[in-house]
Amino acid sequence: MRTNHRLAQLWLDALATELGAAAGTIDTYTDDLNCYLAWLGEKRLRLDDVGLEHVRDYIAALDQRGYAGSTIARRITVIRNFHRFLIAEELGSRDPTSTMPAMKRPRKLPFVLSIAETEALLETAHKLAADPSVGVYRQAGYARRAALFETLYASGMRISEALSLPSDAARPGTRMLMVRGKGDKQRLVPLHDRAIAAITHWQTLAAVYSHGRPTQWLFHPVRSGSKALTRQAALLEIKEAAVAAGLSSPERVSPHVLRHAFATHMHSGGTDLRVLQELLGHAGIETTQIYTHLDTSRLHQMVRDLHPLNAENTAE
Repeated sequence: MRTNHRLAQLWLDALATELGAAAGTIDTYTDDLNCYLAWLGEKRLRLDDVGLEHVRDYIAALDQRGYAGSTIARRITVIRNFHRFLIAEELGSRDPTSTMPAMKRPRKLPFVLSIAETEALLETAHKLAADPSVGVYRQAGYARRAALFETLYASGMRISEALSLPSDAARPGTRMLMVRGKGDKQRLVPLHDRAIAAITHWQTLAAVYSHGRPTQWLFHPVRSGSKALTRQAALLEIKEAAVAAGLSSPERVSPHVLRHAFATHMHSGGTDLRVLQELLGHAGIETTQIYTHLDTSRLHQMVRDLHPLNAENTAE
């Protein structure tokens, strides 16, 4: 089946040279395409011999192998685009996927901390930030950590947005932050008293190392205000705090989880979806609606765990 592989390589080359696909994308598509070609080889099928019934058999085979729905959906997309390329370049006589309905990818619900878990994470950060015995430098780092966590949870902003805040974004008396989000769109997000106090504490300790020199960023390495804290550093800090707080799944905790926690807890408290959409900076309400699914999922879990008539709860 050398012809099949030769045609596949032509498509991959076109993706790289004409469409400028990233190397990681090409690698993923190569794996997906090789899986398809291997299956065709087992069936002794040329690409021109493939019909809709064969594509359906291939999908069934992927399902039987235990592939995730998202992986199967991506591999179907690769097959569609590959056959469309062959038709467009007059390298194939028919497209077996042309009448196949689109497969919807299952929406994966994000991991969300409970209110109690979020509070434990924040309290752990504050406890370290309030301990002068660790030395001024380490205490300043802990204070920045507490300020960053509080800011993310108070506002629901993305970590990239938080790390892009200039040093003067949180002036004394400020209760709202101007955030520059995706598409360079600006929006106002709120801060509560605890977040403001945490930021003030961080700035006070950081000033010991700035020696009166102005800093460029709100969240920056302790000894240098001329460059912003990196996403990698923020991720490392929240994972360390999650372990210290004794959370059950610290490996799943990230700065973005605090954004999900903000949205989920606000919606559970009665915040209107349109207001939540504005606060989160979502372009469409469809993205925000995932938090209604999270609420429903949490309700089902509560019924399973707490309802007195649930079989597991009545077992002696």
